[in-house]
Amino acid sequence: MIERIIRASVAARGLVVAAALILTLIGIAAVRTTPVDALPDLSDVQVIIRTTYPGQAPRIVEDQVTYPITTTMLSVPGARVVRGYSFVGDSFVYVLFEDGTDLYWARSRVLEYLSQVQSRLPEGAKASLGPDATGVGWIYEYALVDKSGRHDLAELRSLQDWFLRFELKAVPGVAEVASIGGMVRQYQVLVDPTKLAAFGVTAQDVTDALRRANQESGGGTVEMAEAEYIVRASGYLKSLEDFRAVPLRTAAGGIPVTIGDVATVQIGPDMRRGIAELNGEGEVAGGVIVMRQGQNAREVIEGVRAKLAELKAGLPPGVEIVNTYDRSGLIDRAVDNLTSKLVEEFIIVALVCALFLWHARSALVAILTLPLGILIAFIVMRFQGLNANILSLGGIAIAVGAMVDAAVVMIENAHKHLEHWEKDHPGEALAGKERWRVITDAAAEVGPALFLSLLIITFSFLPIFSLEGQEGKLFGPLAFTKTYAMAAAAILSITLVPVLMGWLIRGRIPNEQANPVNRWLTHAYRPAIDRVLRHPRRTLAIAGLVFATSLWPLTQLGGEFMPQLDEGDLLYMPSALPGISAAKASSLLQQTDRLIKTVPEVESVFGKAGRADTATDPAPLEMFETTIRFKPRDQWRPGMTPEKLVAELDARVKVPGLANFWIPPIRNRIDMLATGIKSPVGIKVAGSDVAEIDRTAKRIEDVVRRVPGVASALAERLTGGRYIDVDIDRAAAARYGLNVADVQSIVGGVIGGETIGQTVEGLARYPISVRYPRELRDSLGKLENLPILTPSRQQITLGTVARVRISDGPPMLRSENARPVTWIYVDGRDRDLQTLVGDIQQAVARDVKLPPGVSISYTGQFEFLVRATERMKIVIPVTLAIILVLLYLTFRRWDEALLIMATLPFALTGGLWLLYLLGYNQSVASAVGFIALAGVTAEFGVVMLIYLKQALAARGDGSIEAAVRDGALLRVRPKAMTVAVILAGLFPILVGTGTGSEVMSRIAAPMVGGMITAPLLSMFIIPAAYLLMRRRWPDQQPLKTPKT
Repeated sequence: MIERIIRASVAARGLVVAAALILTLIGIAAVRTTPVDALPDLSDVQVIIRTTYPGQAPRIVEDQVTYPITTTMLSVPGARVVRGYSFVGDSFVYVLFEDGTDLYWARSRVLEYLSQVQSRLPEGAKASLGPDATGVGWIYEYALVDKSGRHDLAELRSLQDWFLRFELKAVPGVAEVASIGGMVRQYQVLVDPTKLAAFGVTAQDVTDALRRANQESGGGTVEMAEAEYIVRASGYLKSLEDFRAVPLRTAAGGIPVTIGDVATVQIGPDMRRGIAELNGEGEVAGGVIVMRQGQNAREVIEGVRAKLAELKAGLPPGVEIVNTYDRSGLIDRAVDNLTSKLVEEFIIVALVCALFLWHARSALVAILTLPLGILIAFIVMRFQGLNANILSLGGIAIAVGAMVDAAVVMIENAHKHLEHWEKDHPGEALAGKERWRVITDAAAEVGPALFLSLLIITFSFLPIFSLEGQEGKLFGPLAFTKTYAMAAAAILSITLVPVLMGWLIRGRIPNEQANPVNRWLTHAYRPAIDRVLRHPRRTLAIAGLVFATSLWPLTQLGGEFMPQLDEGDLLYMPSALPGISAAKASSLLQQTDRLIKTVPEVESVFGKAGRADTATDPAPLEMFETTIRFKPRDQWRPGMTPEKLVAELDARVKVPGLANFWIPPIRNRIDMLATGIKSPVGIKVAGSDVAEIDRTAKRIEDVVRRVPGVASALAERLTGGRYIDVDIDRAAAARYGLNVADVQSIVGGVIGGETIGQTVEGLARYPISVRYPRELRDSLGKLENLPILTPSRQQITLGTVARVRISDGPPMLRSENARPVTWIYVDGRDRDLQTLVGDIQQAVARDVKLPPGVSISYTGQFEFLVRATERMKIVIPVTLAIILVLLYLTFRRWDEALLIMATLPFALTGGLWLLYLLGYNQSVASAVGFIALAGVTAEFGVVMLIYLKQALAARGDGSIEAAVRDGALLRVRPKAMTVAVILAGLFPILVGTGTGSEVMSRIAAPMVGGMITAPLLSMFIIPAAYLLMRRRWPDQQPLKTPKT
């Protein structure tokens, strides 16, 4: 069938070229419109439920809000993990779904189940869904800085909340604009309990009066003088004087008692759960752009930049917008790096083709088909919705050498046919139909086997699609694009290549031996193959010993999930001790930012303590998240590397009470979403008793710190939060006409500061708070003596009806699938992940005795590594089975298929040794490289065996050894070209630097190592084994499957 396609393509060559031109135009359009990003989106499908329950302690939030929601969400179809976070006044529930779940279907199901639990939530708890964004949706961050000193943090935050935020939310692709830092302006009504008692007014009366005084209403319409007038009654509180004038009651003589008589009204800051700081110079306000799922990150960032440029004109004098994080730099570096690698490969492959063929027009056949194959891959990518990123472009990059392989062998075979025709027809000119017949015969002779050999490379990558989780999302795009590129090359090899050969292979075709490279190869190969064929068994024994040497690097290689990707930016994520105040967090944040900024390579430092105003950021106040942007590499000190930079930063930033963690921003957000932790290795401790979990976590932390290679270990504290407990005496309260709810409303209102409404000032909305003055509630003794007015207008103290004491409790609570958990964050240095975790597991098992009901598990990237390793145990045998079946379909003989399979281990030898010599660990990336190597090595064997079989069939004297020698010796050039073009395609990736090179070099290393050993060994092993096989069965085919 393949032969018929080749002949039909040559017959309809005009149509084939027209189709190629059309595909080229469509491909160019696809390249221009394909979305770009730095990495594939590795995050899980997530739906976030954020519930605000103002003023409530973490345990109350956990019991009354988080626990009911998490237990309900466990029943949502497709939900894989349900994580709960309970903070002061806030609950976050993350529902993570199985891969492949549609986000908007997941959101609708979560809403459906949320409606079931809504009635069970306490009054005042308001639940809402987070944005329709992925875990890596934070694509741009900025800070508002006042250079003039005329604007305070409250004004900067107002500019962010009521000017910038809504304008930026309208940018296409933006799901949310989260505000962070600054001070939220608040109207504070500080009631004086003594004056309340004097005027016979309670704090509840003040609250009710303010609510009734802050509203507007309409009165319909009135017709007057043939016109309609709309009636409205104003009533919004607009100024401090309006607040002070709100009446409470009327005293004797008709004199009104107003808010101003019993309270001080002022403007101040709302309670803060998030702080932002820039460059160690002081606090700022800022914003985070959260991208909607499935959008083009590059386009969204461009839209945000353009909108910010427009909005700058509307900012007050002296206020500037400073960019603090921009993923487009990483995207551009990644895409530019891979694009330049593709160009380098293209040039090197073209030079190799020209060097071996010694004929520019012939080399042009391979050179022209290569970009078309790449464009076809882009067309399929565009229709599938794949974006261009490090991995998807990397799939094309590692396929480049193999893509031109078939064209090179076919061109070389055409040269042979043309040489033979000229020998058989001396003095005659080859032209017209006869020329096309010779070219077509040359293509048809090797076309079917070459097509199938390219299919072997194509289908050998199919098992990659069975990878799950992060590894599947990471390497799926690479597998897709490599498959598309190889499939395009296979189709072009039997359609366009024969046509181009007929048109371009003209003029004087140089003899193979006229090329000095070919002469040298033949001269070097002849004595070696002669010796091999004289001693075939000895050759196979030596090959076995060579393979045995691979056991050494195999035992020495470490294991990791993925090499750390240099994103160009860095995240500093220390954790302070729980219970830290906002003022102390601000001080520590400024201190660490100032230390980081002293490193010469640092361009800017944007620190965040606590959380941004978004459901996508469940960070407690003690968690710092500092984004470090570096200067361009050409401005770094000589010899400085990212690894040395992290080491220097770690040495400089030594603050008591802070455990340092340094991690790339995107990697961090992916890991925190997938596993709940921020470090490469995490230990999850789960149980039912929070105190027992906390004690176990502390013991594990102490043990892990002593393990060699552990840079830092920090257990999140479930105790250590500082509480003031108000234990109400029911009997004492009842004597004064008070019940528990009355006392609790006083505690929640006048101590905690109840938000009772908001002002409406144009587009802005500011909260209104009622509470006692600070000087009445800033110590335990003052809280006990806090005046309370009873319903009978009798004044008593809080200590009369309750006991006030200080205690310890959880600063926050976490749960996973409704079970309380905590994490120990472990950061390792100078050791591979697999060995480090193995030592940690041994140390914990030896030194930590787990109490009943407490369990531990290892998570983080180690969890991904274990899952990927187990999957590879299935994937690699399946890959080999697919290759074996395709080899059988090529030769229709099991013995010849098994012969080629026997060469695969020798490719493995070179790959393992090169990994070891380069100091790389085994990872999912290197496993993908070995799978790709298996397909390419099998294709090598196919080309060699084709030539051996042709030589055996062409030789009439029956000498098997001479036939094998002819087949091996006379086809040195195509085999050398095959190796050279593949190596030429892979070498720029192996030695390349820049964004994405950490991953791509791990994929290329096994392939390059295998390309060095496999061809050398296959050029000797296959001829030796084929000679022994044919000597034993010269005239029969004992392993051939019988026809049915």
